[in-house]
Formats: sequence, C-alpha cells, structure tokens
Amino acid sequence: MSLQSVKEHLEKFHRAQDILVFDKISATVEQAAEALNVHPARIAKTLSFKDKEGNGLLIVTAGDAKIDNQKFRNQFNMKAKMLNADEVEEQTGHPVGGVCPFGLAKDLKVYLDQSLQRFSTVFPACGHDHSAIELTCHELEEYSSTIAWVDVSKGWDQDVSEAGTEEKTSISFY
Repeated sequence: MSLQSVKEHLEKFHRAQDILVFDKISATVEQAAEALNVHPARIAKTLSFKDKEGNGLLIVTAGDAKIDNQKFRNQFNMKAKMLNADEVEEQTGHPVGGVCPFGLAKDLKVYLDQSLQRFSTVFPACGHDHSAIELTCHELEEYSSTIAWVDVSKGWDQDVSEAGTEEKTSISFY
C-alpha cells in the first residue's frame, strides 16, 4: 500500500514510472547506496520527529548527516524527539526503511536539510524498503511540499559531492 501511495503521489508530477524497485533490501543508507551503486551521502534519508503537538515532522538529510540536537532546538524551539516505529507508520503511512516525504498518510510538515544541497541529484526511498527514486534537490523540494530548507545536521563531509557511479544494478522500474 505504501509504495502505491507514493506512486499515486508522484504520478501528479509524471514521475511514477521512475520509481526504482530493487531485488535487495534498501532500508538503511548503506543498503540503499549499495543497491544504487552510489556514495551513501547521496541517499536522502527521511527522519521522523514529533512536533510540539505530537504530530509527525519530517526532515530529509543526506545519508552521511546526523541530527545536531542544538541546531534542531534552535530551529524548532523544542527538543528533537524521534517517533517510534508504530508512530512512524501511523503518521507517514510508510514502514521504517521506506519512509519518504511523498504519499503521506497525514499532512506532515517536511523540511530539507542543507546537507543535500551539495548534490545535483539524491535518492529518497519511495514508501518501501526496496525502493528509491533519483531526484534533483528542486524536485525533492517541490514533490514533498517542503516548508523550508534548514540547517539541523552535523557530521557530513562537505568534500563529498557527486561521488559514486551512476550505474544501477539489480533494479527494475515500477
């Protein structure tokens, strides 16, 4: 169902046919990077937090970025508290490992972290732990109805940019 909701969402942008489905699991940054044969930093991971009202708030970061708690507190005026697996699925409609900012079960606020901006394209999941799509940062912003770009991460390597090859193996188009 989750992959289907993402497909329906991306159909509005004529991109549903570009969803990649892998023969192997792509639930973690490392697994997705291996399935796509790209540098892990190019995986756009979607992290799920609770907002002040207890609703989901999504932040999409580069695969090599980690949330900086102080930056998060400064940006959102609250402590970073992640949703548990049940809350993630209830709020997003996607299982952990396939969470993305598309085809959401609820109208959630989506933010993109500046760690993504060093890449011309990135690879978010598509609602399933064997899926992804290659998007420009502009497309990711548009398709996810992003509220804003934020700086809430740390640990990412500014020197890593278009690393990795574009060759994709073990992939079928949805």
